[in-house]
Amino acid sequence: MIVDIPTYEREYLARGYRSVAGVDEVGRGPLAGPVVCAAVILPLDDALRIEGVDDSKKLSAKKRERLAERIRAAAVSYAIAEVDEETIDEINILQATRLGMKRAVESLTPPADMVLTDGVMTLDIAQPQRSIVKGDALVYSIGAASILAKVYRDELMHRYALEFPEYGFGTNVGYGTAEHIAAIREYGICRIHRKTFVTKFWDGRVRT
Repeated sequence: MIVDIPTYEREYLARGYRSVAGVDEVGRGPLAGPVVCAAVILPLDDALRIEGVDDSKKLSAKKRERLAERIRAAAVSYAIAEVDEETIDEINILQATRLGMKRAVESLTPPADMVLTDGVMTLDIAQPQRSIVKGDALVYSIGAASILAKVYRDELMHRYALEFPEYGFGTNVGYGTAEHIAAIREYGICRIHRKTFVTKFWDGRVRT
C-alpha cells in the first residue's frame, strides 16, 4: 500500500492542529552503527503531495533516494537525529530509539504541534502524540520520515565501509549477515559495533 494520501494528518488539521509531524526510525536491528530517527512536517495541499511515499523497506534504493530529495525540498520542516552505538549499549535499543525520536521532534523548525509515530512508542515530548502500528505503511508523513532516515543511515554506513572494509558495511549496512558475523569472528569488532548485540559470536577482540 502506498501512503501518499495524508489522511491522518488532515484528521488532526480538522481538529485544529496546524503542524503534524511524522516520526520514524531506521536501524534498531543492526550489529553496528547508530539508530537514526527522522521527523518531518509536509505540506498537505494536493498540488504539493509527493506521490510514491511508502514504508522505506518496500522501496528500491534509487527510489528512496529520489523521494528523499523531494521530501527534503518540499518539507515545511524536517530533522534527523542519530543515537550512537555507545548510547545504545548503555541504555538499550528501545530507549535509544525513543531518545532519537525525541531529539528529531525537538529539532524541527518550525516545530510540530502534533506528532505521529510508527509502532507502539511513547515519547518524552511536550506535544500530543499518537502511535500507529505499521504507520510507515499507513501514514504519509511517517512513511516520508522512514525514507529520510533510511537514506541518511545507508549513506552513513557506506562511508563507514571505506574506513572498515572487512565488515561489508556497504552492502549489509550493519545488519547481521553471515559474512558480517564471519568477519567479526575473524577480526573482532570495530568502534561502531554494538557490544551488546554481538555477544554470541564476539571473542572480545577490538579492531584498532
